[in-house]
Amino acid sequence: MEGVVGALGPLFLLILLGAILGRGPWPGGDFWPRLEGLIYYLLFPAMLLATLAEADIQAVPVARLALALLGAMLVLGAGLWALRRRLGLDTPAFTSVFQGALRFNTYVGVAGAAALHGPTGATVAAVAVALMVPVVNVLCVLTFLAAGTLGAGGVGKSLAALARNPLILACLAGIALNLSGLGLPGWSREAVGLLGRAALPLGLVAVGVALRPQALLRRDAGVWAANLIKLAVLPALVLSIALLLGLDPISRDVALLFAALPTATSAYILARQLGGDAELMAALITGQTLFAMLSLPLWLRLAA
Repeated sequence: MEGVVGALGPLFLLILLGAILGRGPWPGGDFWPRLEGLIYYLLFPAMLLATLAEADIQAVPVARLALALLGAMLVLGAGLWALRRRLGLDTPAFTSVFQGALRFNTYVGVAGAAALHGPTGATVAAVAVALMVPVVNVLCVLTFLAAGTLGAGGVGKSLAALARNPLILACLAGIALNLSGLGLPGWSREAVGLLGRAALPLGLVAVGVALRPQALLRRDAGVWAANLIKLAVLPALVLSIALLLGLDPISRDVALLFAALPTATSAYILARQLGGDAELMAALITGQTLFAMLSLPLWLRLAA
């Protein structure tokens, strides 16, 4: 347990630092939105590209990892739709609960995998991102579409945004460079690697900046349902599948880590833009991030 807490503790301290900085007067202005854009569009894609282009992907059990992560995600996504009426949520609230239950904070996931298992963990995490990001985005867009919140032109815009997603494009480029045998030639290897190394600490600080403590006052059925699924049911299901499939300890830990992550801070922007319940989404992001500081080490300790 001390090893897990020792690995994850510094990550949570950076998130708390971001929460403190985000409430203060400095640096002020539009610094934080611009920084988040820099991380999302440049630094984090650089990290994924550098990792996947040089990694030994063949050593990662991709098919079993996909079955554990994507299988659990699809099962719970379908279950949420089956329980929609019983939850008693209006349409905007349901789309936010769906995002809160299935989306994951990529920054925390990759940083946690690297802290726990070094470069090998980072490689498995990059593969997990390549598998999960397209699927979770498609599922959420389909949910907004089925719920009727996208409007007339919303479908095309959402699909176009999905095709331009920098994380998806970076994963595809990294895998293509890896399979071609080119890797990152010359100075590009160090340059892209340096950019990538800046992504995780700044990304964790940005997670803290995005927290909204006042949103924790919300305590309706949607909050409890999403938190229960995200922090308890999904990790339990993924861990069970991983054990049944006989995943190696590193792949199992990374799969469990990604399943137990708090929801993504970007889900708030999507909820606001696509007709979801933005206040509920803020409550889910903040609550899950804080609760995950306790639940993540417990899940990883249980797996060990």
